[in-house]
Amino acid sequence: MSEARRVSHRPRLLLTAATVVATVATAGSLYLSLGLGLTPCRLCWYQRILMYPMVVVLGVAAVENRPGVVRTALPLSVPGGAIAAYHSWLQVSQTTCGLGAVSCTQIQYRVLGLTVPNLSLVAFLLATGLVVVASTVRS
Repeated sequence: MSEARRVSHRPRLLLTAATVVATVATAGSLYLSLGLGLTPCRLCWYQRILMYPMVVVLGVAAVENRPGVVRTALPLSVPGGAIAAYHSWLQVSQTTCGLGAVSCTQIQYRVLGLTVPNLSLVAFLLATGLVVVASTVRS
């Protein structure tokens, strides 16, 4: 494959990877609540509200090879990452959280030592990074 042809597929591959990240995060959150019966706190809901549409937005951008999706994806991923970072900080600091019936500081589940907000933060950071890099690669 020629270098020019390989370069033209890089944004699509990066956007596909971002779509996979958002899809895994969405499926994981649904499994935690529907499969394991864990009740999401209010901050978890905000993160879900920002992550779920990213599956569609990034999926369409990957199919259409549109690195310009950065203008649509960042308004979802950056606030989502900020909420996940704040949520992670709340759990470490053990500060009380008066949002909703389920405390945001309660650690209900861990995966590889990471709490659910930690996993959400990783997903938002990965998706953001992949989208930003895709927008800078020449197609």
